[in-house]
Amino acid sequence: MIDMSDSNGAADWAADWNEISEGLRKDLGAQIHTQWIRPIRPGSFEPGSGMLNLHLPSEFSANWVRERFADRLALAWKIVRPEVRSVTIAAAPREADAARPRALSPQPIAPAPRPAMSETGNRISLDPSQVFTGFITGQSNVLAFNAAQRMAAMEKPLFSPLYLKAATGQGKTHLLHAIGNAFAEVNPGARICYCPAEKFMNDFVSAIQRGDSMAFKARLRGFDMLLVDDIQFIIGKNSTQEEFLHTIDAILGGGKRLVVTSDRAPQALDGVDQRLLSRLAMGLVADIQPADIELRRAIITARIETMRMGEVPEEVIEFLARTISRNVRELVGGLNKLMAYAQITGQKVTLPLAEEQLSDLLSANRRRITIDEIQRAVCQFYKVDRSEMSSKRRARAVVRPRQVAMYLAKVLTPRSYPEIGRKFGGRDHSTVIHAVRLIEDLRTRDADMDGDVRALLQQLES
Repeated sequence: MIDMSDSNGAADWAADWNEISEGLRKDLGAQIHTQWIRPIRPGSFEPGSGMLNLHLPSEFSANWVRERFADRLALAWKIVRPEVRSVTIAAAPREADAARPRALSPQPIAPAPRPAMSETGNRISLDPSQVFTGFITGQSNVLAFNAAQRMAAMEKPLFSPLYLKAATGQGKTHLLHAIGNAFAEVNPGARICYCPAEKFMNDFVSAIQRGDSMAFKARLRGFDMLLVDDIQFIIGKNSTQEEFLHTIDAILGGGKRLVVTSDRAPQALDGVDQRLLSRLAMGLVADIQPADIELRRAIITARIETMRMGEVPEEVIEFLARTISRNVRELVGGLNKLMAYAQITGQKVTLPLAEEQLSDLLSANRRRITIDEIQRAVCQFYKVDRSEMSSKRRARAVVRPRQVAMYLAKVLTPRSYPEIGRKFGGRDHSTVIHAVRLIEDLRTRDADMDGDVRALLQQLES
């Protein structure tokens, strides 16, 4: 094993890393490069296996880079150093901790004079029911979730502020409350405030009208953690922006924690003072994408277990997950309505009952997927010509994609078997039924087929 810290060739490895890092900066952009790539350091190299160990300052950043850039880093090193056959990405060994800046070591927040509060206690407007254990994660929100947990930990975060960006109903407010509640658990004496941006603006204006603006500022800046929701509502209000800017500087300058949310990225906030924009973008911007179907299934299942109001058939879970796709809030609201109606009336939860009771919500969420769209997607996926969907050819290379397309047409559209058959070269409805049943069976026995169908479903429903 070659240890980079004492090897005579350490300088050469460092020079190679500088070259690779600069190339990644051009590919990924300055913000991602500065936050995630530049902190990487070559650790040790194992000549026998060709394994190069790469280190980052924390387990969080190592996981984030590993999930997104492991293949790219391995390829870059192979090009520069052919002897490198693979890379590992991990947090730096603990013995390196002493060499790191002291700010990265765990530091409890020191007690400070308690600011005047109209509310009782140290937790202002936090919803105690919104916690990390109740937040279901998936590929679309795992970065934001991990970043939120890091912000709530005892140790000082590597980034500040944390900026959570998500459309309405995707869970950013839940995460905001969860951060505050978790931080309060590890720092019982910490002063934490959750504040919607609109309330911040209204309270500031009221304080000015009362001639009490200095007390307002002192109170706000006395918190150890400030959680500001939906900052897009501050846009265009110059005086409020100015005060918010000073508040950010006071919070961050005092080594305290700031988390903000918005429905758009900082750069997309029109009419924002450039000084405020730079403060918001200087930390970590974590995006929460709309929940994919796997995450929607998981959310429904977890909610059912929490409610303990009886069993819900798998076909109902699948139906809700596929149909209510605009946001998580509507998904949970629809499930709550269905379960409450079933309990009040004494009926069993069935697919017809779900379709009847949630008709308005389902109609608003339903995106019309056409058989033509399905055929195009399947042909592109399997690399077959579009004409094969209607041809009479029986070669396996075209029959199986055609059967998959028929199956998806039945799952994703309201078309009947005869209607689907007509779109596939005038085939009989019995042919379509056979295709649907065959693919259903193959999905239970063939992992590759199930993976193909899942990938196509995700592509068509996104």
